Amino acid sequence: MLRLTELKLPLDHAAEELPAAIAARLGLAPGELVEVAIFRRGVDARRKSAIQFIYTVDIRTTRDDHLLERFAKDPHLIPTPDTTYKFVLRNATLPPSTPRPVVIGTGPCGILAALVLAQMGLRPLILERGKAVRERTRDTWGFWRKSVLDPESNVQFGEGGAGTFSDGKLYSQIKDPHHYGRKVLTEFVKAGAPEEILILSKPHIGTFRLVKMVEHMRASIESLGGEFRFSSKVDDLLIESGRVRGVVLANGNEVRADHVILAIGHSARDTFEMLHARGVYVEAKPFSIGCRIEHAQSLIDRARYGPSAGHAQLGAADYKLVHHARNGRAVYSFCMCPGGTVVAAASEPGRLVTNGMSQYSRDERNANSAIVVGITPQDYPGDPLAGIAFQRHWEERAFVLGGSNYDAPGQLVGDFVKGRASSSFGSVLPSYRPGMHLCDLSSTLPGFALEAMREAIPAFDRQIRGFNQHDALLTAVETRTSSPIRIKRNDDDLQSLNTVGLFPAGEGAGYAGGILSAAVDGIRVAEAVARSIGKSVGRSA
Repeated sequence: MLRLTELKLPLDHAAEELPAAIAARLGLAPGELVEVAIFRRGVDARRKSAIQFIYTVDIRTTRDDHLLERFAKDPHLIPTPDTTYKFVLRNATLPPSTPRPVVIGTGPCGILAALVLAQMGLRPLILERGKAVRERTRDTWGFWRKSVLDPESNVQFGEGGAGTFSDGKLYSQIKDPHHYGRKVLTEFVKAGAPEEILILSKPHIGTFRLVKMVEHMRASIESLGGEFRFSSKVDDLLIESGRVRGVVLANGNEVRADHVILAIGHSARDTFEMLHARGVYVEAKPFSIGCRIEHAQSLIDRARYGPSAGHAQLGAADYKLVHHARNGRAVYSFCMCPGGTVVAAASEPGRLVTNGMSQYSRDERNANSAIVVGITPQDYPGDPLAGIAFQRHWEERAFVLGGSNYDAPGQLVGDFVKGRASSSFGSVLPSYRPGMHLCDLSSTLPGFALEAMREAIPAFDRQIRGFNQHDALLTAVETRTSSPIRIKRNDDDLQSLNTVGLFPAGEGAGYAGGILSAAVDGIRVAEAVARSIGKSVGRSA
């Protein structure tokens, strides 16, 4: 087949216009276009008065070879790439003396790593410190309603990972020459995700659908010989002569393993501390800090889509913003949640963290995103774990300012920009639960972040009219944009720099950012484990 890209059609085009446009673009006569399959569909909203869909299609014609020759210099017509997933091992069988691989964590990285290992026949053991996804969901909603935090079962910890309580975005800007992202999306569809995620340029799922998908994927892994153990926190590693030999659980039990995938997420601070104490190579890395901002979703729709706002084919509008402040800091929007809510994302008692979440429908009244400021290890000098202390400091301040009961401190945008406290809400009401306490957020962020954000928010108004609306709402504090450390690994075999058999992976290790990139990294690391096992048992890989 052939792949044709950058094919544009009006917002309200009829279905039959797509093949007609393909035929016109390639000069095909009636009957010469045999098959059309949509590979990707995106939206071009740069001209609000003439919004278009942009298609990438795979086609079969009676003149494929002729077309390739005729359009040889056109980068928008190429042979359709082979996106079929290629397994490193097939029908592998572990000798009785070989411990099965262990996967620590059941976020998107851990689940995809476990699934690929199971599909190859390697029967992984999956250890999760939190609970199964439905129990975890009950605990999380209980925290939002009653302010009772379970440190092992919350937005950060439990089956599905932090991405379960998010917008469920499934797009990324990572380089993916092996089409691992396609493997991820295909597995998600098998697990119950809508098939449209295979073609939309910005697919998303939402929390409720993610819960069911996670359960289906767990069942698939178990049917292939994998085993899940929940409430099984890893407290220590067994290391002999620089090589992993197993893990020690919080209950004192030991699990022998020669191959351990660390897919622990960006908030497993106690595990980071254990790894550092054990001598596993860890280094500090940049991350960001800021607040959640809320506007009426209708405002964002009008700003992005103009007269087409509310069109059924467009849905809730999103945005992506960046500003380089005069003090040298980059300020940008992060994890934008159209038609969503701001959620309590704490995982440690006495500390307050926010995040954003949307359901598949994206039909809540408000839009929200994080407005964050980039920071580097130079902002928190010390040992490799100094970033954790930095995060905790601001989370503790937010907790106290909110009332020490997990209510969040909030401020109207206009008051924040002018540096004065807020005392009453305007047209934008907070979606955060348990509740919000209006105040002055100046004590919840470093001075350089306050300065940069106060400059950036009015600047963003030039791109999203109304962004600097006085009664738009800020909620503090967002600190978990990414891991504050990197557990460094070799580029070739993906094992820890100084601990053989340990495979750092995903967001917690500093190698991903978001559901799709974390899942892709899980596949890469699973393949690295399979290659290592294949060599050790005499199988070619």
